[in-house]
Amino acid sequence: MNEQLEQALDQIAEEKGISRQDLISMIEASLAAAFRKDYGEKNQNIVVEFDPENMATKVFDVKTVVENETEAEEDPQKFIDLEEAKKLKKSAKGGSASGGKSIKVGDEIRTEITPKTGTSYGRIAAQTAKQVIIQKLREAERNVQFSDFKAKERTLQNGIVQRVEGDTVLIDLGKAAGVLFPSEQIRGEKYTVGQRIKVLILHVEPATRGPKITLSRSHPDMVRKLFELEVPEIFNGSVEIKAVAREAGSRSKIAVISNQDGIDPIGSCVGQKGSRVQTVMAELGGEKIDIIEFSDDQVKFIANALSPAKILNVQLDEASKEAKVGVLEDQLSLAIGKAGQNVRLAARLTGWKIDINGEKLGSDSAEASSDKGDEAPAGESENQKVGESEGQPAEQKSGEVEVTPEGTVEQETIAATAEEAKKE
Repeated sequence: MNEQLEQALDQIAEEKGISRQDLISMIEASLAAAFRKDYGEKNQNIVVEFDPENMATKVFDVKTVVENETEAEEDPQKFIDLEEAKKLKKSAKGGSASGGKSIKVGDEIRTEITPKTGTSYGRIAAQTAKQVIIQKLREAERNVQFSDFKAKERTLQNGIVQRVEGDTVLIDLGKAAGVLFPSEQIRGEKYTVGQRIKVLILHVEPATRGPKITLSRSHPDMVRKLFELEVPEIFNGSVEIKAVAREAGSRSKIAVISNQDGIDPIGSCVGQKGSRVQTVMAELGGEKIDIIEFSDDQVKFIANALSPAKILNVQLDEASKEAKVGVLEDQLSLAIGKAGQNVRLAARLTGWKIDINGEKLGSDSAEASSDKGDEAPAGESENQKVGESEGQPAEQKSGEVEVTPEGTVEQETIAATAEEAKKE
C-alpha cells in the first residue's frame, strides 16, 4: 500500500474512531462522484472499486434486474428489465454478479465502464470528491458519537460547564456537549463557566448535528451512581441499592440490603466517620441522605422508611396498597417531616400510600405500665408492653410492626414517656 495513504488512513481512523474499511468506502464514493461529474452519462449507477494496495480503480455501472420494463422505468438509473439484462450479459465484457448462471429477477448486473485511457479528473470533479469525503466523514463521526453516548445512558460522566444560557446550562463532555435543562438541575444550585461537575446522561437522541444529549443532576439514579462510585461493596454487588426516593437539593432516602453474610449494608454506605456518605452529599450540594435497611417484610420496610421517627404499629391494606401507621404524639411531627417531606419520601420509597396517626399513652395505664416494667417476665416483647399501656391485648395484632431495638420504639423511650405521664 502507498505509504502516505496508509499513514493518512491510520491517522483518521484513530482520531475519528472510524474503521479503515469505512474510510476506503468513503474514498470509493468520492471517486464515483468525481467520475460521474467528468465521465458519467445519464441513467448510469456508477460504483467504483478502489484497491489501496496498488491505487488502482475500476468503474462499474450497476443495475438490479426487475421483472418487466414498467418497473425498470420507475428508476432507470438503478433498474433494468429482465430481457434487457439478458441481452446486456451477452455483450458485456465485464460480466455480471450472477457469473455463468442464468439471470433472474433480483440479480445485480455489473458492467465495467473504466476508460481504457485512464481517468484524469478536472478541478470541479476533484472538489466534488473532496466534499463527498468530508460529508461522509462527518456522518460517520456523528454515528460513532451517537453509539458511544447511547451506550453510556444512565451513567455518570465528568463535564465542564461550557455556557450558561438563561436557566439552561451547556456541559462539555469531551467529544460532544450535553444540555442540562432547568427541570433536571438541583434546586438552588449555581453553575459557572469552567466549573467541573458530575452529570447523569439521561437520554441520547440522534440529530443532524450530532447526538442530542440530555443531562440530569436531579434524577434519583444520580444518587445511586454516586454511591456505586464511592462504595466498593455496592460496585461489586455485595450490597445492593433496592430503591431510591429523592427530592433533589433537599433530602433523599435509599433502601439497601446486603447480599453477603457479615456485611452491614448501612455501615458500608456511611463509611468510617461518615466519610463515604459525606462525599456523596458534598457532590449534591449538601443534600441530606437517609440510608435505611430494605426488608421483604413490608411492615418492617415501611417502619424503617419512616426513620428517624419511632413507629408503634403498621396496619396494611393489601387491596388498596395503603398503610396506617401509629406513632406516639411526640413523634408525629418527626414522622411527617417538614412540609410532609419524610412521609412523602417514605411513600415513594416503599410504593405504599402511608397514613400516619398519633397515639397517646393514658396516664393511668402509663403508671401501670411503669409499675409493671420491672416485674415483666423475661423475654416479654416491647410491643406487648405498648399494647398494655394503651389498654390493648398483650398479643401483637395482625399487620402491626414487631417492635425491636433496631426496629421502632425502644423500651427506654416507653419507660421515659410513662414516667413523664406519672409526674403530670
